[in-house]
Amino acid sequence: PVFVGKNGSAIENFSCVIYNVSLMNCTWQAGRDAPGDTQYFLYWQNSRDDEEMECELYIKDENGRNTGCRFQNVKIKTGKAYFLVNGSSKDSPIQFYDEYIQLYKIEVLTPPLNVTVNCTRGSAGCVITWQPPLTNHVENVKCFQYEINIRNK
Repeated sequence: PVFVGKNGSAIENFSCVIYNVSLMNCTWQAGRDAPGDTQYFLYWQNSRDDEEMECELYIKDENGRNTGCRFQNVKIKTGKAYFLVNGSSKDSPIQFYDEYIQLYKIEVLTPPLNVTVNCTRGSAGCVITWQPPLTNHVENVKCFQYEINIRNK
């Protein structure tokens, strides 16, 4: 592909994370050779059936430059989501950055819910119960694996 724009002007270290079931944060750093007045804009398309949308809530650095985006009500769909960050500057054209991301791979799950521990003095020991964490995309709770770490006090 032909990249129009100054080398080193595209964003770097782009990453996104989904948390609290439906919130998503994406962050990036300005290109190290981008002119000082460069401003960046993020567009994304959740799936091929959805329309491309610009970020509604930018995260800005101390200079007012967009360095991230907060999303609400994100739904994880089966296909890959497409992210595009382009930039503008009075000095020179800015290279764009784009990436496809499978959203389920960036979801941070909440902890399991309603964890209870009941211990008896007899040989039965302790019974620990919990409910699966809240999640955006796992429909089959049998997919979850748990690890219990018990420390004697």
